Amino acid sequence: MSIERELNKRSGSKCELCGAEENLKVYEVLPTKKGGLDESILACSTCIDQIENTDNVDLNHWRCLNDSMWNENVAVQVVAWRMLSRLRAAGWPQELLDMMYLDEDTLEWAKATGEGEDDENKIIHRDSNGVILEHGDSVVLIKDLKVKGSSMVAKQGTAVRNIRLDHENAEYIEGKVDGQQIVIITQYVKKI
Repeated sequence: MSIERELNKRSGSKCELCGAEENLKVYEVLPTKKGGLDESILACSTCIDQIENTDNVDLNHWRCLNDSMWNENVAVQVVAWRMLSRLRAAGWPQELLDMMYLDEDTLEWAKATGEGEDDENKIIHRDSNGVILEHGDSVVLIKDLKVKGSSMVAKQGTAVRNIRLDHENAEYIEGKVDGQQIVIITQYVKKI
């Protein structure tokens, strides 16, 4: 059975965060160890957009976390914790965070993206011009790059879409070039 069907069954065909019933998609909660059902949630396009684009966050939309933070599925708990951490300056999200309990492994997974850390401890990825890179951004290569372990050369000017950030090293991002997932050093890319 497909992950989407399993998630629809698990959630009753509703967003596991806000309860919306339209524009539902599978959202993989990064970083994943093995992927699949336990590391994914069913979320509406509004929630996904606000999770991935911090500029689009509507504080009142996330009042739904008052209910979804108690979801029995760990991936839902992780996303709820991350969003509450991101919004904690508003007051009420901090109160919900204080009530929330995550076991040690779940909390480690939730913190893996840097949410909940003080700004001075957070790993920030920057392109060659110093522009901050976010998960899901698109970049272009500014230099031909030899790919280690292969004969492939990623050409200057190649666009890399939907990048992923390395949460342990600010100089590394991941993306697909010619269908192959590679690690790219941030000093050789420019945000589009």
